[in-house]
Amino acid sequence: MRGFLDKFKYHGLFIKMFMVTLVSIVTVALLTSLVTIQMSEKLFMNTFSITNSKIISQIKANFESFNYSIVTASNNVQQNGTIKGFLTNPDLNSTTSLKSYYQASQQMERIQSNVAAYPVMMTITGVNRKSHSNDSTYWPNSLEKLRNSMLTVNTLVEPKRLLYQLDKENISGLDEDPVIVASRALMERTSGNQYGILYFAIKESDFKRFYASFTSGGNDVAILDQSGIIVSSNRQELIGKENQDLLTYAQEMEEKGLAFKDVSVLGENSLVLSEYLPVYDFYLVNLIDKKEVLSEMVDFKTVALICVGIVLVALIIVFLISRRLTKSLTLLARQMPRITKNNFDNYITVSGSYEIKELGKAYNYMLDELNEYVRKLIQTQKDQRNAELSALQMQINPHFLYNTLASVKILVQQGNKEKAAATINSLISLLQNTVGNISETISVAQELVNLKNYVFINHVRYGDQIAVNYFIADDCYGYHIPKLIIQPFIENAFFHAFQERKDGHIYVLFSREDETLVCEVVDNGVGMEGYDHENPDHSAISTSHFFSGIGIRNVHDRISLLYGEEYGVEIVSNIGEGTRVKIKLPLHKT
Repeated sequence: MRGFLDKFKYHGLFIKMFMVTLVSIVTVALLTSLVTIQMSEKLFMNTFSITNSKIISQIKANFESFNYSIVTASNNVQQNGTIKGFLTNPDLNSTTSLKSYYQASQQMERIQSNVAAYPVMMTITGVNRKSHSNDSTYWPNSLEKLRNSMLTVNTLVEPKRLLYQLDKENISGLDEDPVIVASRALMERTSGNQYGILYFAIKESDFKRFYASFTSGGNDVAILDQSGIIVSSNRQELIGKENQDLLTYAQEMEEKGLAFKDVSVLGENSLVLSEYLPVYDFYLVNLIDKKEVLSEMVDFKTVALICVGIVLVALIIVFLISRRLTKSLTLLARQMPRITKNNFDNYITVSGSYEIKELGKAYNYMLDELNEYVRKLIQTQKDQRNAELSALQMQINPHFLYNTLASVKILVQQGNKEKAAATINSLISLLQNTVGNISETISVAQELVNLKNYVFINHVRYGDQIAVNYFIADDCYGYHIPKLIIQPFIENAFFHAFQERKDGHIYVLFSREDETLVCEVVDNGVGMEGYDHENPDHSAISTSHFFSGIGIRNVHDRISLLYGEEYGVEIVSNIGEGTRVKIKLPLHKT
């Protein structure tokens, strides 16, 4: 899991670029597809509405032509005296009755020639309850039922109009094919008295031929009456059903003069066009299923496949380009964290685009500058330490020299030339190692020689009541330590630890603790009061100056500067319990 997170961390830029591009490409593809579909839909609505308006006009012309034939035939019947006599005169005898029927039949056949172009059946009924039908097997199946039907009732209510109605009751045969009936009351011109009713019957399956050739899948036609009943339609399941929504849309379009309406009707999102047929008192409604028609105009599956293909190709190209652009950045990001405060040589490989190469060159140049700066800083600090050491070496207390030489003079006057010579030799050796030797470190063995010379001189000057003992581990003689770090603590013990008494012991110890060299200076003197063990710079003796002029803080700072904060001086001291100085140093042979 951590490895995956590390990979994600280094490839974060690539993943972000790729995801942003992916979302952008998919969004553009979807928006383009949607805009294309919307534009196609708008074009479809504008184009189809214009085209279908012309189609509706053609259908309307067909209906008007049919109506003209019906009107012509109905006028001929209205003006025919033979037919009027057949429907009004009573039967005197059978012969008269047969003759009247025959003559009326001849007239009806002649008049029917006006509608011969259409499969229409004519039927007449009179007030004398006589009736005649060109083909009673076609329609109606019952004259008595016809006289009492709503077709007749509605015709008598509006006797001057030619009414078109749907009759589902008087059906000839068992095919359940509804019939559309045009009916008209027969009236005397002068008196206006009604003497009969004329019916023109046409089956709905024949009636729909006026518009069937203009329909197709998703392009339907419905004929509605004023009650919302679908009188005729190319969709058989709709015939005879009431649809108030469709009627409302048709009436609204007629009132407002709308070319079309985009609505949801019959469970489909459709484009509705409508034309009012005043002679029929019907609404001719054209229903266009947008989904089905658009699918024929626009192959959505092909569009989707093309979009997916474009997206995939674009993503492959983006992937390759993004990977190429970010690969060098990823390598750069991986190499940069490898540089630590002690390792400034981790130069990166310059590769990739021009910008990445320039960035890599600038980074490598920064490392060169940083290395040069660190080198100069180290050299400056080294020179500074050497200068400090040289200054320290020149700060040997003149009183120490005066007193030592005075002690030698006394020894010579006393005739103790051998002791005087030994004292001078010790002083010369001490001066050579502190002033003449410019090296920053010396071995533990050499430091012991200097300590012993210093102690010998002090014994000559003040006596040997203060004994100094050395305990050195056998494996510590060869390690190197900074010069002038032990004498300050020896001198402090000589001149401060035994002020209240003249005798005592000082112990110098060298040992190893793991990878650390430990030097300890321990005395059994009076100890120190008010010493801050955590901050030696604030101690009571930190302001004391020794023969070399080096303070405890100076020794601690020199060690920390040379080797780090984990090394330095620790002091433990209490009144009456003596003092223990512990100096920690790294193990160095040279």
